[in-house]
Amino acid sequence: MFHDFLILGGAGLVGTQVVRHIVQTLEPRRVVVASLMEDEARAACLAYEREFGERISFVPAWGNLFVPYELADESRASLMADDARRRQLLDAVYGDFEDAYRGNQLVQMIRLHRPEVIVDAVNTATGFSYQDIFDGAAKVRGWIGDKGFDAAGTVDLETFLLSQSVPQLIRHVRFVHRATTEYNTRIYLKVGTTGTGGMGMNIPYTHSEDRPSKKLLAKNEAAFGHTGLLFLLARTPGAPIVKEVKPAAMIGYRAVKVRTVSDKHKNSELYRPRETALETGAVLELREDDAAYERDGELNVAVVDTGENGVFTRGEFSAITALGQMEYVTPEEIARIVVRELRGATTGRDIISALDGAVLDPSYKAGLVRGVAMQDLEEVERKSLLERTGVPSIALGRLGPPELSKLLFEGALLQEVYGTLAAIAEDTRGLESMAKALADALGPTQVARIAPSIGIPVLMPDGASFLRGPRINVPELLGHTSAVTLKRGDIDRYASKGWIDLRPTNMQRWRGRAVRMIQARSDLRESGSAAATIQSYMNNRFEIGEVVAWIFNNEMLGYRVK
Repeated sequence: MFHDFLILGGAGLVGTQVVRHIVQTLEPRRVVVASLMEDEARAACLAYEREFGERISFVPAWGNLFVPYELADESRASLMADDARRRQLLDAVYGDFEDAYRGNQLVQMIRLHRPEVIVDAVNTATGFSYQDIFDGAAKVRGWIGDKGFDAAGTVDLETFLLSQSVPQLIRHVRFVHRATTEYNTRIYLKVGTTGTGGMGMNIPYTHSEDRPSKKLLAKNEAAFGHTGLLFLLARTPGAPIVKEVKPAAMIGYRAVKVRTVSDKHKNSELYRPRETALETGAVLELREDDAAYERDGELNVAVVDTGENGVFTRGEFSAITALGQMEYVTPEEIARIVVRELRGATTGRDIISALDGAVLDPSYKAGLVRGVAMQDLEEVERKSLLERTGVPSIALGRLGPPELSKLLFEGALLQEVYGTLAAIAEDTRGLESMAKALADALGPTQVARIAPSIGIPVLMPDGASFLRGPRINVPELLGHTSAVTLKRGDIDRYASKGWIDLRPTNMQRWRGRAVRMIQARSDLRESGSAAATIQSYMNNRFEIGEVVAWIFNNEMLGYRVK
């Protein structure tokens, strides 16, 4: 069983109960309790130590998980108000992945603590969706339409870009994948959300805006976008076991008490109202100076504390939890499900497993029809070449990654020169001769016509020249970039990524592949179905698509596990 746990949101409503149930059930040695604020994390650990004693090490951790670690202790408002920090956030979301990965707060936390199990009880969808893309869009449209571009417009535009949930979610889950794989996390369990407490698009609850609430629908989009990305993570080789428990009701509650609260404008004051005349055509000020109104006390009211969802008055709590409304589920019930899933029990509540059982898998019929389609493609291609009405059916560059087209064209050249894998493996000529033979085949195969025309250059054997067309796909154009300056190592990187590479070093790579594929085919013949794995090359001839699929499976780890 596992002994080291990291609970993200471990001081929150659900996270607190998850910690308690893990301690009571799984006998951990160490529990890292992560929260947004340092005082919350430390207070939670002290409370757990008083409750459970010193036999378990409770370790506080804190900070915003979605930003660079040096910004993790600052509020979003302060980050957005500072030009340099705002640009740093933009780089973290839209810039170089490797740089962002090394600097991310969550990655740093996983690197430091190396947990075997991560339970993520952070309300991620709420955090991303409530950055309010709609308010940002309104501001950007305002300065585009009325004000023209100026310094204020730049701030609005950058804020708008940073309110996009999709880029943030994609980067976050990629960080989770890389860090959990790199630091050997065994299980990643997400406590998610539906975004609407299980209700439909007719949900009557909003944040005081018109319904249906755009913010809640954005939260739903983020919540299930997150689920989709976790579904992919669960199907990724080397990733941890991935689960998601998704409550479909309001979660509550922590405590009932009288306290000073604030409204949606962060106001906690009561004011004496002023009677004002209403006239058609008059300007109605939506915001006036608080100082112009006489204070009449504070908003001290009996409320129920529902943790991350905020506090509700008696009337609000009664309405939202009533039969037929959102109703509610307790954090203890969620925690019990979480712990049962961590123990390997089948609860029926893991969304990822439910999706696995619901999606349609590859079928036997499709496998048979694939063979017919391949035969028809070969026959139609042969006829078009004889009649000179078409070119070889190799690649169009539409199906990524860029390596796919490059490898298919290289495979077509090898097929023309050698015909079989065995001939490649057994060629005793030098690598320079092999490279020259493929270069000589550029014309007969029409690769010299097709590949450069669709943006795929041909790097010649000397490595000092290449054949190109009007466009080049690699390196990829981003933004307004239309040219790059070649630096040391760029040619090697581009050739590996998406240029047909006829240099001797690449010939050696292909010869090694041929040897390994032949050996795998021999193992299959001698060992039967037990040897039928992704390492096997199933075809009995040189089929360029099958060869590239073998490379994806065995060199790029781009294979399905379910």
